[in-house]
Formats: sequence, C-alpha cells, structure tokens
Amino acid sequence: MSPAPARPSGAEPPPGAGRRDSVRQRVAAELRAALIGGDLAPGQVYSAPTLAARFDSSATPVREAMLDLARDGMVEVVPNTGFRVTEVTRAELDNLAEVRLLLEVPVMGDIAEVRSDDDAARIRSLRPLVEAMKRAEEANDMVAYLTADTEFHTAFLAVHGNPELVQIVRRARERSRLHNLVPLAEAGQLTASTLEHEQMIEAALDGDRERMQEIVARHIGHVRGEWAQE
Repeated sequence: MSPAPARPSGAEPPPGAGRRDSVRQRVAAELRAALIGGDLAPGQVYSAPTLAARFDSSATPVREAMLDLARDGMVEVVPNTGFRVTEVTRAELDNLAEVRLLLEVPVMGDIAEVRSDDDAARIRSLRPLVEAMKRAEEANDMVAYLTADTEFHTAFLAVHGNPELVQIVRRARERSRLHNLVPLAEAGQLTASTLEHEQMIEAALDGDRERMQEIVARHIGHVRGEWAQE
C-alpha cells in the first residue's frame, strides 16, 4: 500500500482539529490552575478518566496535559493508575517566591518606565482579565481565577519582549502551591490582590516605575503570606 500523500503546506487542517486544540489548551490551563490552587491535592493520585469527568472532556487531552505536567515536575506518572500530584516544600516555595521577586519587580518597573504607544495598548487590553478575576472571585472559582491571573501576569511581562523570562516566571508560578484561596475568597480577602492588578495597569500607563515596583513586590508577597497559610 502506498503511503498517504502529505498535506500540502498551507492546506486546511483536518476537520475538527481546531476544536481539539482548543479543548486541549483549555484542559491544560485548568489542570495547571487546579494544581497551583491546591484543588488537586499534593500526594493524591488521580486517573485520567476521573479528571476528564471533572473537566468535562475526554481522557485524551487530560493524559496529554498531565504528561506535560509530569515533564515540568508538577505530577508523577503512576503506571496503570494515573498521576500523583507532587509535594512542594516550604523551602522550595520560598525559593520560587524569591525568583519571582528578583525577576518581576525590576522588569515590571522597566515596562512602566520605557514603553511605546503599542505597549500601552497591550497593557490596556489586560483589563478584561482583571474583570474575569473579579467574577471568578465572586463565584469562588479558583481555577478560573488562577487561569486569568496567570494570563494577566505573563501577558504583562511579555510587553518587555523577553520570552525566556516569561517562561521562567510562568514555570515558577506553576510550581507554587496555594492552599488557602477558597476561604480567602469566601471572606472577601482576595479583593485587595485583585485590585492590585488594576493598580499595575495604571502605574504602567502613568510611567511610574517606583509605584509599579512597590505594587509588584507586595503582590508577590501574598504567595508566601496569607495565601499560603497551612
């Protein structure tokens, strides 16, 4: 049997390919947020079918996403069973927070101090993500909250123009574990952190480096402060 002809460059993808990619991306983002927020508990083993039902998808995108997470050290493969969520020590969390402080504070200051009109437009376009965080906080939906939060911070940092830095910060955020967000949301204590996102936008648009750095340092401090109380 002769091999099937290759799809010509620029040809349309197979029917349904775009939808499959969309589902895979959604599941991957929601799984990462569930891990960061402690919705998937450290030390617990989860099967792909169980997670598929939880995230309203088939098992295939869940397995693909979990294998990516395993490569990042966020879960471990348990043969013939599923995936175990890895534990992160307090010392590791402190190290991750320190990395974020060392990188994000000066870079966000640079973004505020040196930006173009195009940069300003990109920064303004982040406002809907803040609104998404507010809605998620009101609904106590921490997966949606952290998904929007991660997109906000990585998109803001991307304005600086260094994709390697964005990936380092994204990985540091994803390796962190937060266990206290639902009680904080229920008590209305996430509101101050949510509003800090708006303050970052305004500081950048005002060109206020000093204020931006102060806000970002305080914002990252939540990760090892009230957000992570055990």
